[in-house]
Amino acid sequence: MAQQTSGARIGRLERPALTGVLVREVVNFSSYWRSTTFSSTVEPTIYLIAFGFGFGSLVSTIGGYDYVDFVGTGTVATAVLFSSAFPAMFGTFVKYQFQRTYDAIIAAPVDTEELVTAEALWIATRAGVYGCVPMIVAIFFGLDPAWGMLLVPFIGWIAGFGWACFGISIAGYSKSFENFNYVISAVLTPLFLLAGSFFPLDGFPEWAQVLAAFNPLYQCVQLIRAAVFGNLGWDDLFRVFVLVAFGLVVWRIAIRAMIRKLID
Repeated sequence: MAQQTSGARIGRLERPALTGVLVREVVNFSSYWRSTTFSSTVEPTIYLIAFGFGFGSLVSTIGGYDYVDFVGTGTVATAVLFSSAFPAMFGTFVKYQFQRTYDAIIAAPVDTEELVTAEALWIATRAGVYGCVPMIVAIFFGLDPAWGMLLVPFIGWIAGFGWACFGISIAGYSKSFENFNYVISAVLTPLFLLAGSFFPLDGFPEWAQVLAAFNPLYQCVQLIRAAVFGNLGWDDLFRVFVLVAFGLVVWRIAIRAMIRKLID
């Protein structure tokens, strides 16, 4: 466990420190990008194909959209989740528990806040890119291209930042990989099912619909659909607010969790 000697640096975000961590991540990513890209994009694409053409053969339209289009846009948020929360949880845990990478980084002029922020920014950037893959696949299956699709990487980035910080915070408070099972089963799976990715939530009980309004994954799905289908309105400002608020809250939690792990 490293000891941070300069207390004045706690709470500061300096560009050279952020850049240093980001450059390191980019360089490392060049050695394993194939496997990461495969795992982060193939699974959501399989969901798209399975639901779009499996269940889609029984239901042609849903919520006023062709079912393939409905699932294609919903799967974007699923790809963002898979490529941010899970890599953040497992990657962070490995780096501080086994590789001791973070101990080496904060021994340099980089504090924990800068480390967590740079890690989350990098994961969010990847999530914003990977999230577009199911949408591109859906275009080949009939989803009409639209200018609003240009907003999808930015929406994915905002949501990805929050989920990356969520994953980092879980890793920071976990003592073993086994602890992740509780989070995946009790938190991520219910949020995934209440996201409206594969079916609308109109038939759910009213209390479930109220909970869904505070589900960042649900807000991400709705925001992406509004952008892709050209239905953006004032209600979407609330969705952006939820995603930004979620990101800021879990960002601070992630910093606190990692300070607890890394600083004597």
